[in-house]
Amino acid sequence: MYDIAQAESNNPASADKEVDRKPTLPQNISNRSDIAAYDIFPFHKLGSGKIHSGYDGLAAWMSGYDAVVIDGFNGVFWAVVQHELDNAFERIGKRVNWVLAADFMRAAGEIDRMVQPFLGSGDSVWGTKSTLQIQDFFDMDAFKAVRPAEGYDLNIVVGTGATLAGWEAPVVYIDLPKNVLQYRMRAGKATNFGAARAEESGHMYKRAYFVDWVVLNNYKQQLLSKIAVMADTQWDQSVNWLLYPDLADGLTKLSRSVFRVRPWFEPGAWGGHWMQERIEGLDKSEVNYAWSFEMIVPENGIVFESDGNLLEVSFDCLMFHDHKAVLGKHADVFKTEFPIRFDFLDTWDGGNLSIQCHPSKNYIRETFGENFTQDETYYILDAKEDAGVYLGFTEDIKPEQFREKLEYSLAHNEEIDVLNYVQLHPAKKHDFFLIPNGTVHSAAANNLVLEISATPYIFTFKVYDWVRLDLSGMPRPINIDHAFKNLDFSRKGNKVQDELISKPQVINEGADWQLVHLPTHAEHFYDVHRLEFDSTIVVETNGLCHILMLVEGTSLTITTADGTASRFHYAETFAVPAAALSYTLHNEGGQRAKVVKAFVKPDFSQL
Repeated sequence: MYDIAQAESNNPASADKEVDRKPTLPQNISNRSDIAAYDIFPFHKLGSGKIHSGYDGLAAWMSGYDAVVIDGFNGVFWAVVQHELDNAFERIGKRVNWVLAADFMRAAGEIDRMVQPFLGSGDSVWGTKSTLQIQDFFDMDAFKAVRPAEGYDLNIVVGTGATLAGWEAPVVYIDLPKNVLQYRMRAGKATNFGAARAEESGHMYKRAYFVDWVVLNNYKQQLLSKIAVMADTQWDQSVNWLLYPDLADGLTKLSRSVFRVRPWFEPGAWGGHWMQERIEGLDKSEVNYAWSFEMIVPENGIVFESDGNLLEVSFDCLMFHDHKAVLGKHADVFKTEFPIRFDFLDTWDGGNLSIQCHPSKNYIRETFGENFTQDETYYILDAKEDAGVYLGFTEDIKPEQFREKLEYSLAHNEEIDVLNYVQLHPAKKHDFFLIPNGTVHSAAANNLVLEISATPYIFTFKVYDWVRLDLSGMPRPINIDHAFKNLDFSRKGNKVQDELISKPQVINEGADWQLVHLPTHAEHFYDVHRLEFDSTIVVETNGLCHILMLVEGTSLTITTADGTASRFHYAETFAVPAAALSYTLHNEGGQRAKVVKAFVKPDFSQL
């Protein structure tokens, strides 16, 4: 689905302008009017007095200690944090000794050599998940030898990895949303962890995905029990913060009720204009929007609110906090990896996605180090009359001939007639196409696709991209060799219609509701239902986590068994953890509501 080389669409010459027009999470929403449709900044209430704003308050809290550790994710502007706190401490007359974690990191060249085995070849789009630990990036003997200095009111060790100094001191952790990190990287304002300088953005994303995020997510999980304060500095020169027990209470509440992550949006070579025209708050001057990360949990965050102040933490904080409550009977299978993702592919008045496939289970494990593969489905949320989906091969497909044509096209920049090899099926609203790994596919123009898929999202092997350039005028990577090691050429002819286009079945109904099963393929570990109702419908979780979206109607309210009530609008994604036990959906529109529900198959027990 997601193109790891999407950074190729961002011209470094206009990087600052590109960052500036991204929707920025408000630091405070006290003056925001009620949202009557899709909300790009959803949040969860903590109650009054929980989230504090400003460096003065944080400095005052820190002044109650002799020593403090300020740790956090890569991409935080540590110099800004130190400068703003220094000013705050000066205002209250505190003398501070600063120790910089970065001073104890290994040399950038040494780190480059250390991470290189996980990055693949220089021209490869993918690497392999790192087995490194954060300690490997530091001179641990020197770091552990540094101690608080005498003669100061306060000693602070600051920077990513600061806790490794081993000080017996409270930890302030500064989280950073991964979309903000990527914007900073594209603008040349942030680098990879331990790197000396910013590089081409596609390379930085690859190193972040396969090395930085793996190492730092593991480190964050280890730190949770030590954190005293969680902070958010995505506004560059300001901070919102809260005491960790208050965050933990919020995470516990979400793990037993309902939540929505903060979505984010990206342009692309084939992108369209459905979201741009219909979702308030998106930049209307952007060239297009190809993706919405509705719930791609390695990159989304969760936003909390108190007294109008907002604070965002990465979604994995919820999984680290209590993945058993979230995933229920499948917690031991997936552990802290959330298994299902929702995202939009917008080709409305746009172009076709590349002709592509995804890796087999064994291939993704052995080649890229992932635990499970990228099995996908396309749910058509909206479509024009000429919309379609490329899916499966023609009956008379000849693999060798197909490959020859693809390689000739790549070498000579020449178009091919895709319909000689790949089937094109008409697509209309609420159709459901099944794309188990190894299946050739593409979303054609004039769709808004809700992609319901397994969580892995960057392993797309493109074989043909319509001889076009990306948004920066460069060819996008083509991966014919990877693809032909994974393409299933038995998915062709009438078998595609029979096995890869879901046939809805009503499996339960009442006076004004029905439960429709949208069967997935045997390869998919997840299944899909559609809840259709006029007034209300009650749903049991039965030990499963449900991921849902209102796909027809205007809005609904959901009330979970613990009494938590929330409102969601058309096209918004939300999730009900297994521990919620049950929930009631109330239709607020004048027409029948339709809600898609995805969940791991109850009998699934092994990756």
